[in-house]
Amino acid sequence: MNYRSFEEIMFRFNEIRFVETFDIIVAIANGGLVPAGIINQRLQIDVQILKINFKDEFQHPRFDKPKLLQPIDFEFIDKKILVVDDRIKSGSTLTLAYELLSGAKQLKSFAVNGNADYALFNEDCFRFPWNL
Repeated sequence: MNYRSFEEIMFRFNEIRFVETFDIIVAIANGGLVPAGIINQRLQIDVQILKINFKDEFQHPRFDKPKLLQPIDFEFIDKKILVVDDRIKSGSTLTLAYELLSGAKQLKSFAVNGNADYALFNEDCFRFPWNL
């Protein structure tokens, strides 16, 4: 599996511009925690965690489909939300997140790598420097 350096990823983080404003960042745990923290440093808005799991650290399915592991314990109705994950490829985890957050005023996605409204890269899977 290819690798991207922290410097390379941070360069892309510094270049990205968010068109919308958001009320909260929702990190899909565990993969979205680091990127959500980096985005939080720029946007300075609340970060909440949505514990959804599907694949293990080697990108092999852990379950038949993405699964909510903990109940949602934050207010999201009528909020503009940026949903953050490390990678979005098939979209199945993001689809579940959007279903769970129905009632939000707006949902936009962010991925370090993948098919998202905001993405730093959209290419074959690569190893993140915080997952060494």
